Amino acid sequence: MDSSLRTQLQAGTVIPASPLALNKNREWSARHQNALTRYYYHAGAGGIAVGVHTTQFAIRDHKLYEPVLSSVVKTIGQLQETNPRPFIQIAGICGDTQQASEEAQFAKSIGYHAGLLTTNAIREKSESEILEHCRVIADIIPVFGFYLHPAVGGRVYSHQFWLEFCKIPNVVAIKIAAFNRYQTLDVIRAVIVSGRDDIALYTGNDDNIINDLLTPFHFNGQRRWIVGGLLGQWAVWTQQATTMLEQIKKLRQQGTLPIHWLTANASLTDANAAIFDAANDFSGCIPGVNEVLRRQGLLPSNLCLDPAETLSPGQSAELDRVTADQKTDNQFIAQNLTSWLTEK
Repeated sequence: MDSSLRTQLQAGTVIPASPLALNKNREWSARHQNALTRYYYHAGAGGIAVGVHTTQFAIRDHKLYEPVLSSVVKTIGQLQETNPRPFIQIAGICGDTQQASEEAQFAKSIGYHAGLLTTNAIREKSESEILEHCRVIADIIPVFGFYLHPAVGGRVYSHQFWLEFCKIPNVVAIKIAAFNRYQTLDVIRAVIVSGRDDIALYTGNDDNIINDLLTPFHFNGQRRWIVGGLLGQWAVWTQQATTMLEQIKKLRQQGTLPIHWLTANASLTDANAAIFDAANDFSGCIPGVNEVLRRQGLLPSNLCLDPAETLSPGQSAELDRVTADQKTDNQFIAQNLTSWLTEK
């Protein structure tokens, strides 16, 4: 990974997990996908993750993995011609070792800088077998580790697993999305104990974003921060997220915590509960993200590849409620949407 990108990754940045743009016929809309990428770039995000859970793992079954990843990387290249800056391109990598290797090779070949390695397809294997899988992929592309919430296909890993994972040289970061405080601490403690100060910690705990970012974690006499986030929640209201992260970085330096940030954490968690459909065990998670972006005009529909994956009863009303209480990017998007949708 380029040194400027590695520096940005370790300093902490906003990385939205990009959704998939489908029209009302469930056909991929490259036009809207590109507009969404432009939104993230202009909103100040420091990177993008594509082909991940929020993009829908099923893109592989619909032969959309390569077209979507290629389209996004092309759009980023165009953006950097007029507004060059470090922008971390992360590809979701899934499947058994053969599939994951092929995806890693493809992603690297078209310019992705790291792979977010999802092991849900092999979660029944032993931890030692999964670690070997991770080593194979890390030999191909820098790896962004991923502790995925069990409710959406992940599994629980031991502290020892993460200690061994940290020994893989080409691991550059870990996204902690266990939605569990004990398991979150397992990862952080492992990274500290391993001595790998070059592994960046990123929150994927959409239910506790601000607290994750504001907490100085102390183990073995050392302190580490979760420096940034790779989040489905940050696929919406991205400009607000970038402003918030910069404010949090300043608070870390000051060593003070105004109490209103605890209130902000609770408010954002409440909003995420509606977007991710926590009341229904996250069944409406992806449609919830899509619906927020549809209302803003960035997506043509809230549809998923699976017709059964829809908003849950009452979820739309919950989105109405939380959106009214949040700072959104509505004005920013309205001012730029036409140009994002029409740029070639």
